[in-house]
Amino acid sequence: MSEFLGMPAPRRRTPAPVASGASGADVQARAAELRSGREPYVLATVVRAQRPTSAKAGDRALVLPDGTIEGFVGGVCATDAVRAQGLRLLGTGRATLLRITPEAEEPHEEEGLVAVGQPCLSGGTLEIFLEAVLPPVLVQVHGDSPIARALAAVGRAMGYQVEAGGDPAAPIAAGADAVLVAGHGAGEEPVLRAALARGVPYVALIASRARGAAVLARVEGGERVRVPAGLDIGARTPGEVAVSVYAELIKLR
Repeated sequence: MSEFLGMPAPRRRTPAPVASGASGADVQARAAELRSGREPYVLATVVRAQRPTSAKAGDRALVLPDGTIEGFVGGVCATDAVRAQGLRLLGTGRATLLRITPEAEEPHEEEGLVAVGQPCLSGGTLEIFLEAVLPPVLVQVHGDSPIARALAAVGRAMGYQVEAGGDPAAPIAAGADAVLVAGHGAGEEPVLRAALARGVPYVALIASRARGAAVLARVEGGERVRVPAGLDIGARTPGEVAVSVYAELIKLR
């Protein structure tokens, strides 16, 4: 396959860590390992196999960001289609049903379905469900104030991975999407400097405009810090402040 829905031809990859004949349990264990390491992947599951095909319903594989496929969902033609669509889904975080059939002459896409013809199939049709699994947004909250606790609680309720604590010497987590500083004057500057040095996309300081300006005047690169943090929704309570901060984070991501 040279091109599919605007995607470049996939390159051949080195052998996968999970063997092509691996069991579903092996694939699931590998997926759990990737999730724990915050590594994105696409889970490909054969949901229908019309003979003659080398794959059967229930076969599974993982598509990694470098194009590597671990597991088994069919021969080389099926693998190429799964790789191409898997890489596309990693960019969107969505799921789709991929139909690979010798009957389709041109790639076809509609809501929830992509169909592609593969002339090297031996005559059968495969339907493979592809689901992108992306790591949750990683948020680091500094402080032990009511607002800091609300930021942690609301973030977790949103499905984010939240790391909270009041130690200003704690390292900024690799891959952090946001650092929210709500220390009310305690250890704020070291955390802000560390977050900016790490290149965290969203760094916020919970402070008034006047106090925030005074703090950031002592922090190199402080103009990147959001202060006052959050959208102006008239927030008053800690919970409302947390909602306003996450609303701004969502808007800017």
